[in-house]
Amino acid sequence: MKLFNGKILIYTGISHCLLGISPFAFGKQFLTFSQTYFFKISDGLFEFPLLNGIMNYENFASFWFVYFGILIIVIGILINYIEKTNKIVPKKFITTYLIAVLIGVYMIPFSGMTFLMLPHAIYMLYQSRNKKIKV
Repeated sequence: MKLFNGKILIYTGISHCLLGISPFAFGKQFLTFSQTYFFKISDGLFEFPLLNGIMNYENFASFWFVYFGILIIVIGILINYIEKTNKIVPKKFITTYLIAVLIGVYMIPFSGMTFLMLPHAIYMLYQSRNKKIKV
């Protein structure tokens, strides 16, 4: 059985980053970030409403959208390495991944978490129960 879960995560992360910086999503924010060389894109705690700050939700969302893509790429590289060396993705990872995806699906039901990552997590769980892959 050919394993490709790491590559799926890498491609998901890359597409997340590219969509995030595109003009269709957060391109305007990233153009503004580039003017300061991506340094201090937020006022941090000074934007916190509890401290009488005003949060810039567009900057916040754009940063986390692209940052999440980068994290998914790194996790994908790790899973790809595990699949190439051991051919076994740890069941603890799959369970944790599924729980994180389910939380994302609950919080943002009309998103890539629901339509891409949830089927992938379920597939990984199915794969781990398959007799060809012992986890």
